[in-house]
Amino acid sequence: MSIFSSQRATFLCLIGLIATACDQVNEPPVVYSPEPTIDDLIQTVITSDSNFTDVSFASLIETSTGHQVLPVDAAAKVDQEIIAGIRRAMAQTLDRMNRPESPTNQERRINECSAHFEEAIRHFVNAQPGLECELPRTAEGNLQRAGYPDLRIVHQSSGRVAYLDPKLVETGSLGSSLRTFYFTPKAETGKVLDDAHHLLIGIEHDGNTGKWQFLRWHLVDLAEFKVRLKAEFQADNRDIYRPELILESGEPEKPKD
Repeated sequence: MSIFSSQRATFLCLIGLIATACDQVNEPPVVYSPEPTIDDLIQTVITSDSNFTDVSFASLIETSTGHQVLPVDAAAKVDQEIIAGIRRAMAQTLDRMNRPESPTNQERRINECSAHFEEAIRHFVNAQPGLECELPRTAEGNLQRAGYPDLRIVHQSSGRVAYLDPKLVETGSLGSSLRTFYFTPKAETGKVLDDAHHLLIGIEHDGNTGKWQFLRWHLVDLAEFKVRLKAEFQADNRDIYRPELILESGEPEKPKD
């Protein structure tokens, strides 16, 4: 087995271990079950040095959802029509968002502009003949804004689906090592329910807070995309400062007269 194959197998095993171990934290343990335990999870994290790199996003999607990531075929008519529709929608979206009355100019943080872009892209893709764009639903049929992907495009005559994830990125930072893409495999709340294209559209902005100008966009095919996983165990303040865990608390002594 190659080093990559071994690493990928370990990574996929970790996904299963995380899911099983989390279930066992919330439910009474079943003594007779041969399923992996938290001990197994910890050992996997330790032996892997907590890092998994160059993981195929297509394999991650297929393993966690049962659906395939379809690469874009530039010679296929259906794919050409999907890309052309996105191209026209993006020209209209940038035109709207660069106007003085753009809703993005009311926002103080660039992350808060993302929802405006999602709505504008959805509106303009829906205006393209033969395309439909909607917010993806979970397996339970619920609308969910959080999490990957943000939009689901359907080529109506063929039924081909393309997931589209808009990202706002400051110009000059395309080479940054800052983590900007996240995917969490979840069965109940996952939104990938089709064999589909997986596309990311990066939209560059000038960083001029409150007067944002959006300069260009980059459409990325995620079929050959590689992701990383860093396994770590986390807690927040609600977990740490539970009354039953606190041994003592103190305040500054009052000065003596």
